Amino acid sequence: MNYNIPSHLSELPIYQKAMDILVLSRSISTYIGQDLSYLRSDGTEDTHIYFSGDIIQQSESLAPEIEKAQAEHCSDKKHKHFASLERLVHRLHLNCNRLQHCNSNGKDYLPILQSELKKFKRLQRHWMMTL
Repeated sequence: MNYNIPSHLSELPIYQKAMDILVLSRSISTYIGQDLSYLRSDGTEDTHIYFSGDIIQQSESLAPEIEKAQAEHCSDKKHKHFASLERLVHRLHLNCNRLQHCNSNGKDYLPILQSELKKFKRLQRHWMMTL
């Protein structure tokens, strides 16, 4: 899948990691979604399927927050974007933990995503110091 990465951001390791997380989240969600899309015998759906959509939504929000923080000149506004990134990463971790309990083979890939999120957090701390 091709993404239009702004040229001034394509060299940032944190931005590249955000894009990696997005691709990984989409792949995991697709895999899990296939297993969870069927109705149970009592006619209800598996609620874990919503968490798989949440990881995509939160992953898609990482790169735009990085772009906004890079574009800001006011440090207070930069800190708002930093805080937003921290909340997104925290929510991604929570949703990965929730998906660990789903009935899908796709959950075996969640530790990879969580590992990438840890790397993202390290990059985020370093990046915040440089701005």
